[in-house]
Amino acid sequence: MTLGENIRYLREVEGTLRGLDRELSQQEMARLIQEELGKSISQSYLSQIESGARPHLTNSSRLLLARFFNVHPGYLVDDPEGYQNELISDIGALEDKLALWLVSGAERFCKDPDLHQALLTVARHADSRMCLVLLGTILENPGLAERLIEVLFLMAMFAKLFRKAGPHEAIIVYGFRGTVS
Repeated sequence: MTLGENIRYLREVEGTLRGLDRELSQQEMARLIQEELGKSISQSYLSQIESGARPHLTNSSRLLLARFFNVHPGYLVDDPEGYQNELISDIGALEDKLALWLVSGAERFCKDPDLHQALLTVARHADSRMCLVLLGTILENPGLAERLIEVLFLMAMFAKLFRKAGPHEAIIVYGFRGTVS
């Protein structure tokens, strides 16, 4: 892939990860970079890069875009001639493929908000593979998934109550017997 294709692809993924169900526009990307990173990059500069009119990034632009997309700066270059990504065995490349697979799955299940959000959450995690391996381990242990859901549900309810009522009242409602400092 060329540098321009890589950036366009990253805009597509970023739009999906941000819940837009579409690619980020170049204008949106420029605005978000300004808002989130406090640096500026123009929409016309992005357009020149993506179209190939400007075949190389300045080092500062490469670092800025890498930071925005959370990728290694080395990703923001043209692939070497003859490069084939199918032969890559690097764990980082596998993680990227897994994240893309998860985002693609999330798009397919957009009518199921809980599943859609769960897949995007795993895709955003720094180690998506570990998340799925952990899920597999949980499911291999009879009753563990149900118990975790129960405990997490109760914790969420308690946190909600804690925010609304305050610590003393939340503890009384939950039937805690003891002293509160």
